[in-house]
Amino acid sequence: MLGMALAAIDGTIVSTAVPQIVGDLGGLAVFSWLFSGYLLAVTVTLPLYGKLSDTFGRKPVLIAGIILFLVGSVLCAAAWNMAALIAFRIVQGLGGGALQGTVQTIAADLYPLKERPRIQAKLSTVWATSAVAGPVVGGLLAGYADWRWIFLINLPVGAVALWLVVRHLHEPSRPRPAARPRVDWAGALAVFATGSLLLTALVQGGVAWPWLSAPSLGLFGASAVLAALTVVIERRAAEPIIPGWVWRRRTIASVNLALGAMGLLMVAPTVFLPTYAQSVLGLGPIAAGFVLSVMTLSWPVSAALSDRVYNRIGFRRTAMIGMSAALLVLLAFPLLPYPGEPWHPALLMLLLGAALGLFQLPLIVGVQSTVGWAERGTTTASVLFCRQVGQSIGAAVFGAVANGVLAARLLNAPVDGLPGDLDAVTRALEDPGAFSAAATDHVRRAVDAAVDYVYIGAAGAAALALLALITLAPRRFPVITEATDAPGAAGAPGAAKAADRSEIDS
Repeated sequence: MLGMALAAIDGTIVSTAVPQIVGDLGGLAVFSWLFSGYLLAVTVTLPLYGKLSDTFGRKPVLIAGIILFLVGSVLCAAAWNMAALIAFRIVQGLGGGALQGTVQTIAADLYPLKERPRIQAKLSTVWATSAVAGPVVGGLLAGYADWRWIFLINLPVGAVALWLVVRHLHEPSRPRPAARPRVDWAGALAVFATGSLLLTALVQGGVAWPWLSAPSLGLFGASAVLAALTVVIERRAAEPIIPGWVWRRRTIASVNLALGAMGLLMVAPTVFLPTYAQSVLGLGPIAAGFVLSVMTLSWPVSAALSDRVYNRIGFRRTAMIGMSAALLVLLAFPLLPYPGEPWHPALLMLLLGAALGLFQLPLIVGVQSTVGWAERGTTTASVLFCRQVGQSIGAAVFGAVANGVLAARLLNAPVDGLPGDLDAVTRALEDPGAFSAAATDHVRRAVDAAVDYVYIGAAGAAALALLALITLAPRRFPVITEATDAPGAAGAPGAAKAADRSEIDS
């Protein structure tokens, strides 16, 4: 949990310190890469760390990830300009990728099926606490100490986590392989390059350059070529980083697609709800953050109680109930009155957190229970990878939707010269004298309409998640019994196929 906290809090702690960092180092035009670079590094390394943990064990991968993360933290604290800080944030992300995937896998290794909801709920609580505490801690350190302490604070936490892992994490003995394990470094490089180009195109498109410009088209084209090359390399590799069985098995493929769609819809509350709360409801940044944070209160509670549901009706049906509820909540958002009260979206976010807790945890626990030890790291990494990619795609797609709706609504505004970009409009609304009363109301209604369309799009993503479960997921997950769930016992593809045939009821 301490290792998970390192990766979780660093995704949010920098956000409130951006003014101090930019004031000290400069680089306002590229500061968004402080977040994008970290996210990119975490995402593209997940498949590699998943395969390495299946090959060499979880403990060495987790230790290496913590050390790399702490090295990146020290380098970030010593950064002399924005370019160096962005580069060192990427180093942090390389370690964060090992932390995210490996911790989730270890939780499934250490706890039997009946106890996994409890530990997964605690890990969800770590993320929830980090989402709320990160911006607050970052703002306090930047305002009353120095922004460099944002990264130095990782050192004592990481040191304790490292000591606990080295001393107390004992993996069960595994049979020595007949041949020396081979790492598919060519496949790892191809996956890394493909993911890097694709995520760069998604993150920067519509921001640093127009979507139909030469840089966007070039990056998308190059990523498509590299994706085809990656498939060729992985098919020829003896131990591929992303093996074909990840997509050939219906259970894993359906969960990958469903959680990818969940990553897509999560952009609506996490990215656009704070903008809605500040621009439409007129709340301050802290109050807007609390409107979103109520989702993190109901999510772990719902996740912890989900086992009482899926033990009765199965993983698939439980997840479908959760996503159906999420679909209704997302569709209810555009029906909120204008301007409304802060408790209106807060209530919907409380319900959304409960619905998604009922959706995500049964799928993760269920898919981890269908594979043996030797495939669990790869399976878990593929699920998290798809969720992260979905979130990146969602940020790009919904950002374009919001800006398009906003520009159309501002076309006939009472005043001329209004920006058509959502971020620029939000900043302008912070100045009370920027517009007349009529113009301000028009702009607020335009932002309200833009966010409404984003939530309708998020409801479409929820429908896609349901479609993946209905059409692809088996009615009963092929769960491997605990007696055979040991290193070497059910890790081979043949053993997993045997479990597929048995179709044990969850």
